[in-house]
Amino acid sequence: MSLSSPKIGFVSLGCPKALVDSEHILTQLRAEGYGIAPDYADADLVVVNTCGFIDAAIDESLEAIGEALNENGRVIVTGCLGAREELVRNAHPRVLAVTGPHSLPEVMAAVHSNLPRPHDPFMDLVPPAGIRLTPRHYAYLKISEGCNHRCSFCIIPSMRGNLVSRSVSDVMREAENLVESGVKEILVISQDTSAYGVDMKFRMGFWQGRPVRTRMKELADALGDLGVWIRLHYVYPYPHVDDVIPLMAKGRILPYLDVPFQHASKRILKLMKRPASAEDNLVRIKRWREICPDITLRSTFIVGFPGETEAEFEELLDFLEESQLDRVGCFAYSPVPGAAANELPSALPEEIKEERRERFMVLASQISTQRLEKKIGQKIMVIIDEVTEEGAIARSMADAPEIDGLVYVSAGRNLASGDRVCVVVKDCSEYDLMADLV
Repeated sequence: MSLSSPKIGFVSLGCPKALVDSEHILTQLRAEGYGIAPDYADADLVVVNTCGFIDAAIDESLEAIGEALNENGRVIVTGCLGAREELVRNAHPRVLAVTGPHSLPEVMAAVHSNLPRPHDPFMDLVPPAGIRLTPRHYAYLKISEGCNHRCSFCIIPSMRGNLVSRSVSDVMREAENLVESGVKEILVISQDTSAYGVDMKFRMGFWQGRPVRTRMKELADALGDLGVWIRLHYVYPYPHVDDVIPLMAKGRILPYLDVPFQHASKRILKLMKRPASAEDNLVRIKRWREICPDITLRSTFIVGFPGETEAEFEELLDFLEESQLDRVGCFAYSPVPGAAANELPSALPEEIKEERRERFMVLASQISTQRLEKKIGQKIMVIIDEVTEEGAIARSMADAPEIDGLVYVSAGRNLASGDRVCVVVKDCSEYDLMADLV
């Protein structure tokens, strides 16, 4: 062990919700006086926060654990794959400890038992916003943990449990700390953002001495007071989501909505056990665009679900064509160990699933190109992510980090990350824009 403060190496995998868990663990480690090692060689032990949702994620997590063991030898495993402790220990019996997701106390107990905490921790070494893994100018804000739904293709509730919403005062306090630390964009995340507060029966909370109900609309409105970009992710298409769209039209929050529709066939949605599967989403999308014409709609879909017919896949393509969604992701169905969908009959061959995914994405890219072409000549606001020798790499209000497109700004070398500037769009590709400073 090093003679100075003990150091922890950290590997964070998975979705933004797992990233927030990693930030909370790192914040607690620093609060207790542990150092964070930049590589395996300098670490006294390594924590690996894993993902375990689909086969590819499981493989990546197991590989990361193995690499940490080979390079360091002392490894604590946490995260979604940690909920399957037997699988982890069968693959890597030398790990020091295994905990599930959202398990800060258990992770810290494992760290303490294997690397005693420093004698004199200094709480003031940790900024109010905590330790973050994102760039300084944007951050994820997790408003709840778990999920009450039981989608047949998903095992996340078995890993993370039922919905547990954070109090609105805690959420707003964290958001304020983020803004005070320099964050210019907050991305609101949870497993089901539209269900925020259901478990609390939407009880009244308080922020800055005023009452704020624990509900998505009221939270979004309060976040709109902070003067930064507010972006909503993982919003199920319930009717009450309509109430949030006027906030976008007024500029309170970004005109951006991430809605995981997953499919268009009512039969397939029923087999998926998706919430709000009976809703007429085309009607809802039309209403949203009437209220806020500038709204950007992002969604994800699964093709090749067990029993999906060619006609039902064509129905999905028709939905995509008619809805004209701006940002779309698509996955070929992958059976997840423990998911109810694995028991459904008529599993499709891999080649059919992949062929449908490719057809879907061809149409999605055509729609994306057509919608971006309409922006040529328009002035738009962007936030700068990176500055290079060639110019600046930015995102518009329509682009979430890591998953959506980029805006390449020429002659932007004098800008800095986090700057918000106005540009004029000059050209586009399938998913990205090229622009000049105004």
